[in-house]
Amino acid sequence: MRPLFGLSVWLVPCALAAQSPAAVQRAANSITAEGVRHHIGVLADDSMLGRATPSPQLEQVARYVAEQFRRFGLKPAGDTGYLQRYTVVQRVVDTQASAIRIAGAAPATLRPGTDVYLLRFTPLPTRELSGPVVLFTGTPDSANPLAGADVQGAWAAIIGTATPQGIAINPEWVMAVLRAGAVGWMVVSNRPDGQWQNRLARTSAPTRTVEGVTADAGPGAGAFEIRDATAAATLGIDPPALRAQTSGWTARRLPTVTITYLVKERELARASAPNVIGVLEGSDPKLKNEYVFFTGHMDHIGTPGAGEGCVAKGADSICNGADDDASGTAAVIEAAGAFAQLAPHPKRSLAFMTVSGEERGLWGSQFFSEHPTVPLANVVADLNSDMVGRNWKDTIVVIGKEHSNLGATLNRVAAAHPELRMTPIDDIWPQERFYFRSDHYNFARKGVPILFFFNGTHPDYHQVGDSPDKIDAEKASRIVKLVFYLGLDVANATERPKWNPDSYKQIVGGAN
Repeated sequence: MRPLFGLSVWLVPCALAAQSPAAVQRAANSITAEGVRHHIGVLADDSMLGRATPSPQLEQVARYVAEQFRRFGLKPAGDTGYLQRYTVVQRVVDTQASAIRIAGAAPATLRPGTDVYLLRFTPLPTRELSGPVVLFTGTPDSANPLAGADVQGAWAAIIGTATPQGIAINPEWVMAVLRAGAVGWMVVSNRPDGQWQNRLARTSAPTRTVEGVTADAGPGAGAFEIRDATAAATLGIDPPALRAQTSGWTARRLPTVTITYLVKERELARASAPNVIGVLEGSDPKLKNEYVFFTGHMDHIGTPGAGEGCVAKGADSICNGADDDASGTAAVIEAAGAFAQLAPHPKRSLAFMTVSGEERGLWGSQFFSEHPTVPLANVVADLNSDMVGRNWKDTIVVIGKEHSNLGATLNRVAAAHPELRMTPIDDIWPQERFYFRSDHYNFARKGVPILFFFNGTHPDYHQVGDSPDKIDAEKASRIVKLVFYLGLDVANATERPKWNPDSYKQIVGGAN
C-alpha cells in the first residue's frame, strides 16, 4: 500500500480492525423505541393517505427515507441519487379485438368478459399463442406435477372446483407446466352464475403492470378460465364426471383440439414509482464488494379510491399501514443509523432499501431484482422486515430459517443476546405461503439466501385500524436490534451464507 504522509503503518491496522464490543453496544443502543415511534408516526400519518403505489404521498415518503440515508452518510445507490425509479403502465383489455378460438368438437370463438375470464397470474402475453390441449385430472401429485405428460407448446388444462371463496389452483402445478414449455394454462370451472359474472366484470377493469419485468415462469404465457358447459361443447369432455375423479393423477392430450389465444390491450396511462437505496461501504478491501441487504416496503394500500382494497369504516377512509409496513421501513432506517455509527464499518458493504409496490404484487423488489444497482451475484443475504410492530411481546416469526444456514446463525445470535428477550421462531403458518408474499422472495428466487421477520397478521390487517397508536415500538426496537446483531455477524463472517441444497433446488431451481 502506498504510504499516506508516512501514516499508513497506523491507518491500515485501524481500518481492518474489528468493531470493539463497546462500539457495537453503543450502535445497538441507538436503536430506540422513540426512534421507531417517530418514523412510523411520519410514515403512517393521515397526511400520507396510506402511501398507495403510485401516489404523491409515496413520493413524499421516499424523500423522507432518502433524507435519513443522507444524514447517516450512506452512499446513494439508486439510478438517480438514492432513488431507483420504475414505470407503471395502466392498461385495459380491448375485448373487441381479443378472442380465444377453439377448434375442436364444436369450433367456437370466445370473447374475454363474455365467455372467458382472463387469469392474471402473469402479465398478459402480447403475441398470438396456439397449441393443442393436455388435460390433467384426478388428485394433483406434488411429487409428479406433470403426470409424465409432454406439455411443450401445448395448453395445460385442469378441472377446478368452485367454493364460496373461489377456486384453489396449485401454484406448483402452474410453475411446472410453464417451465416445461406450455404456451399457457386454463381452468375448467363450475362457478355459480353470480360468482362467474363477478369474475367476467373484472375483465374490463384497468390493470397496472411494471414495465421492464418478466414473469417468474413462462413470460408471455396465457391463462384463462371457462365454465363446464363451454368446455363440454368445445373440448368434447364431461367436466362433472372428471371432477368426480378423486384418485390418481393423469394427463392426456385431447385429440383434434387446438386453442388459439390473442388478447390485446389499450394503454391508458403511465406513472413512475420509487425504490430508495443507500449503501454503507464495507471496510475489507475484498469483502466490501459483497453486500448484506436490509429491506422493507414503504407503500401500503392507500384509500378506497386507490384501487388496492382499502375500505372505509365510519369516518375513517385511510389505511395507514402503520404495521404493514411502516414498521419494516422504520426498522430499515433505524438499522441504517446504527450501522453508520460503527468505526470501522463492517467488512462487507451493507445496503438499505425501502421498496414500493409490494401491495400491488412485489413490484419494486421485482424491478430491483431484474435491474439491480449493485451486482446481484454479490448480494450474500437479504434480511426483510414486514410487519414487526404488533402481536407477541417476546417472539418474532422468522420465515425461511430452514432454507439456509442463516437460520442457525440467527439462533446463535439470538442466544448470545438474551437481554433482547426476543425469541425467533419458525414459520407457524405454512399454509398461508407467506414466504412468497413479501419482498425477500424476489431475492430468494434469484439465489440470495433470505430471512423474513414477520409478527403475523391481526384484525387490522389491510384495514383502516392499522394506525400508529397500536404499534408496540419497544418490542419493534428489540427486533431491530436482533436484525442489527445478525447483520453484523453476516457482514463480518469469513464465508457467505449457504443454501440448503434441497431448498435451493425447490425455490431457485437447478443445483447450487
